[in-house]
Amino acid sequence: MIATIPETVLYIAFAFLMLAMIITLVRLLKGPSINDQIAAMDLIASIIIGLVLVYSVLINNAMYFDITVILSLVSFIGTIAISTYLSQKNG
Repeated sequence: MIATIPETVLYIAFAFLMLAMIITLVRLLKGPSINDQIAAMDLIASIIIGLVLVYSVLINNAMYFDITVILSLVSFIGTIAISTYLSQKNG
């Protein structure tokens, strides 16, 4: 027997992820410091990864899992690059 996730749970997950996206966008725009904005950009990438994964489960297609791996690698490299730039600029 294969257990499947009901579509209602996936739509609720979409709703929560979109709510998290809105809250994070507010933090990105109103962040008091550059560090808050960097953390918000990293969180936005993670939320997008979550959205892609939920969508992939919803349409029952594992092809989108590759996109999430690439997106997470690009996000990680971008965060490291920005952090290195800021540490050299301030230090």
